[in-house]
Amino acid sequence: MSQREWIEKDFYKELGVSSGASQDEIKKAYRKLARDLHPDSNPGDTKAEERFKTVSEANAVLSDPAKRKEYDETRRMFAGGGGGGRAYGGGGFSPGAGGGFSQDFNIGDIFGQAGGTGAAGDGGLGDLLGGLFNRGGGGGRAAARPRRGSDVETETTLGFREAAQGVTVPLRMTSPSPCTTCHGSGAKPGTSPRVCPHCNGAGVVSRNQGAFGFSEPCDDCRGTGSIIDDPCTDCSGTGIQNRTRTITVRIPPGVSDGQKIRLAGQGEAGLRGAPSGDLYVTVHVSQDKVFGRQGDDLTLVLPVSYSELVLGTTVSVPTLDGRVGVKVPPGTADGRILRVRGRGVPKRGAAGGAGDLLVTVKVAVPQSLDSDATDALKRYQEAEKASGFEPRAGWAGA
Repeated sequence: MSQREWIEKDFYKELGVSSGASQDEIKKAYRKLARDLHPDSNPGDTKAEERFKTVSEANAVLSDPAKRKEYDETRRMFAGGGGGGRAYGGGGFSPGAGGGFSQDFNIGDIFGQAGGTGAAGDGGLGDLLGGLFNRGGGGGRAAARPRRGSDVETETTLGFREAAQGVTVPLRMTSPSPCTTCHGSGAKPGTSPRVCPHCNGAGVVSRNQGAFGFSEPCDDCRGTGSIIDDPCTDCSGTGIQNRTRTITVRIPPGVSDGQKIRLAGQGEAGLRGAPSGDLYVTVHVSQDKVFGRQGDDLTLVLPVSYSELVLGTTVSVPTLDGRVGVKVPPGTADGRILRVRGRGVPKRGAAGGAGDLLVTVKVAVPQSLDSDATDALKRYQEAEKASGFEPRAGWAGA
C-alpha cells in the first residue's frame, strides 16, 4: 500500500463500524465479513476475493491498538487537505496560503523516509507501511535494499540409532541458487551493474502532487538502485538460477523426532547477490525394535524367567555402541526398572555426557512344559505353601 492509499483508505468504512468502535466491535465485524467473503465460500468470485483482502487489510490495522492510533492520527492530520500547521514528530511543516500545507512539505518526512522521525517513535510510520502494506516493490527506501533470499524447508528420515548417535546425510535439492556464471550479480561476466542515474542509487524517486510530495519506486531500476546494461545470459540478469545440488548435512547426536536443523545461507538465493536464506531440515526418526526413548534416556524391555528373578542373574543387553552386563538382584519384582548410568543418548550442549539406559525386567511365562519341568514346578508350589509364602497377602481384593 502506498502512502497516499494509506491516507485515503477508510478502514472503518470497510469494516462497517464507526471510528469510535470498540476492539470487540471491530473483531465481530471482521469475523462476520471474513466468513461471508472467504474464497472458500465464494469459489471463482473475484469481487468477493478482493473484498476479502480489503477487509483483512483494514482488520490488520484496526485490531492492533498501536497501529490504529497511528492510523487515526494520520487521518486527522490530513483531513480536508490541511492540518492547521500542527508539528509532527519534530520534522515540522508550515501552513500555506488558506491554511493548507506549503509546497515544500514532503510526506516522506512523516513516514520516516526522508530522515525524519515518526510520531510512533523508533522507525516511525514508515516501518508500519513498509512492513504491512508494501507489496511487490512498494514505496520507500526499503526497495533499494538487497532482498534476502527466502528460507527453504525440507525433510529427512533417520533410523533410531542414527538419530541418537548423529550422522551425516546427503540431501538432494532443486531450488533457486546464486547463478554460477555471474556469481549472483546479474551482470555478464566482465561487467558490473551501474548506479541508476535517475534515482542516484536510492531506488526511489519523489514527486509532487498538489500540496504533498510522495516517494515511489524508481521506474528505471525498478527500485533496486542499479541498472544492468549487459545482463547475464544464463540468469537473465536476476542473479539466480534453479539448479539441483547435493548438500551434506551433519545431524548432531541426540536429535529428536520432529526437530528442525537450521543451515544458515543454504536456502533460496538473494536477488542480485543479496544474502541467501536459510535451510530448515525437519528430522523424522523411525522406531526401533529394541530401544525406546525418554528424553536423553534409552529404554528397553528385558525378558527374564521367574527363576532368574528369584535367584538373581546377570544378563548381557545391547547399547548404542555395544553391549553391557546388567545385574538382576535376587528377589527382583516383575516390572522393576534397572538403571545403567551413562549408556543412553548423548546429551546436546556444552555439558556433554549421555543419558542412562533404563532396563525394565519382564517375566516370560512358558506356554508349555514337559513332564519333568511340570513335576518340578508342582514340588516347588508345595514347598512354597509350606514356607508360608502368600502372594496375595495384604492385597486389597483379598
